[in-house]
Amino acid sequence: MFFFQVLLLVFLILCAIAVSFTKKIISAVIIFMSYSIAMSILWLMLESPDLALTEAAVGAGITSIIFFLVVKRINTIEEARSNDKNK
Repeated sequence: MFFFQVLLLVFLILCAIAVSFTKKIISAVIIFMSYSIAMSILWLMLESPDLALTEAAVGAGITSIIFFLVVKRINTIEEARSNDKNK
């Protein structure tokens, strides 16, 4: 059990570093989502199911969906601008 907790902590640190250095926005969102899921598992292992459920619902669920929608909206705006420049 202790080894798995240490493995999760190392994974959390690697996710935090990877989000900082990634070039693609969509990759950063996916890494953030995996960070939230790992944090949820860690909260569950620390016997705090209310925080685990909140982290899973808000961190990995709602926030990730909002990020995906924002990325889609940004891409739509950039495509419209590039089409206007070509005309």
